[in-house]
Amino acid sequence: MKTTKLLMSAAVVATLFLASCAPKDADIETAVKAKEASEISVAVAKGEVTLTGEVADDAAKAKAEVIAKAEKGVKSVVNNITVKPAVAVVPVVIAEDATLVKNVADATKDFPTVKTAIKDGVVTLTGTINKTSLIKLMQQLSALKPKKIDNQLIVK
Repeated sequence: MKTTKLLMSAAVVATLFLASCAPKDADIETAVKAKEASEISVAVAKGEVTLTGEVADDAAKAKAEVIAKAEKGVKSVVNNITVKPAVAVVPVVIAEDATLVKNVADATKDFPTVKTAIKDGVVTLTGTINKTSLIKLMQQLSALKPKKIDNQLIVK
């Protein structure tokens, strides 16, 4: 009977000792967060680390998982990190001066008080225009794909 109580007490003490040695979820979370990139969120529950956020490429996603798995006390890692989609670079198309001269003349024919000059893709506007007509004119000229529209018009 005494032996049983002694063994039972020893088992309880050993369990408490071993449980207190294991890292706590909060400690694991703090340690992993300190090593991860700022755009990655870390959550820990019962030793399971969940990673979320958005990174530039698959290599960064894989690296985040390796960092989390290497931390003491981590039982498993759920990697919910997403990779930012690649942004396609669309070249800017600027119309040539010869094309602009013809198209700008067509676009401004309904605005007799507006004078235009075109040089190196830049359309310079001078003269006068009323406020409601200005919006329509600017939309028409922007559609012609000039490098720039230098608006020096006096709005009435």
